[in-house]
Amino acid sequence: MHLDNTFFAFVALVIFLGIVFYVGAHKKIAVALDDRGAKIAKDLDDARKLREEAQALLDEYKRKRGDAELEAKSIIEQAKREAESLAVETRTKLTDILARRTKQAEQKISQAEAAAVKEVRALTTDAAIKAAGKLMGEVTIGPKGAKLIADSISAVKSRLN
Repeated sequence: MHLDNTFFAFVALVIFLGIVFYVGAHKKIAVALDDRGAKIAKDLDDARKLREEAQALLDEYKRKRGDAELEAKSIIEQAKREAESLAVETRTKLTDILARRTKQAEQKISQAEAAAVKEVRALTTDAAIKAAGKLMGEVTIGPKGAKLIADSISAVKSRLN
């Protein structure tokens, strides 16, 4: 019988496997693989929980952002309404002030006109009286002339005032 190297390699393999099974290495390898699988499963569980927490935080921040955007829009709209209201109120007040000042100016102008007319009348009356007195004094001399002058002066005064 001729024994070759393959036969000896096979016998060595069988002996090696026998020793491995006798020592219980296959059990240790199985326990190590089970422990490794449990650790991986735990890591996957932790990763899933972290992902869920992150998603919850993201959803909360999205909701808060949406709320903040709505509040910002509300504030902007309120500011626009207040600005428009203030503009209308300011226009109204300005119109009232301009109307009052215009009325006051017109009253002052009419008072100044009335005063000017009154002054012109007074000056005209005085000038007319002086002129009439001078003319009458030269034209009429004596008691008849004095009466005529007095009547003329009173007539001019009543007509001009």
